[in-house]
Amino acid sequence: MANSDLETAALDRKAKLQALRRKRDGDGAPDSKRSKDSGGSVASDRPVLKFRNYKPKDEDLQDLQMPRTKPESVEEHIEEHLNAAKNQSNDKDVNLLSLAPRKPDWDLKRDVSKKLERLERRTQRAIVELIRERLAKGEVDLAAAVASSTDQGTVEADNYDSD
Repeated sequence: MANSDLETAALDRKAKLQALRRKRDGDGAPDSKRSKDSGGSVASDRPVLKFRNYKPKDEDLQDLQMPRTKPESVEEHIEEHLNAAKNQSNDKDVNLLSLAPRKPDWDLKRDVSKKLERLERRTQRAIVELIRERLAKGEVDLAAAVASSTDQGTVEADNYDSD
């Protein structure tokens, strides 16, 4: 009984494998028969040869040679573009200010601006100290002291700018 169970199980496995092979192949024929019969179908699966730059010497392959093509003339295309460019109006006004170069010292002013800010703060501190000294000496008129020190500061600033 054990042998018959094993034999039936083996036969069932064989039947399943054959059914799977037929399903995989699609036509129900075993693999060994298909490989012998389908010599032409394998060739049809290959890509078709196209000879563009090669002239085959074999007469069978000469049918696969692509015909020679000449490049299109670009002269007409270029002429169209040139005519279109000529027809475009030159009505665009050129802003001369945007074309004019910057002043030659613009980069110097940019680099020196931080230093000038520091000097301005120091100048303001110096003015405040001068006012305090004048007030400490006994000049009681605060408005006159402030006005005279700011006048001196502007004269010094004018002298600095002229350098």
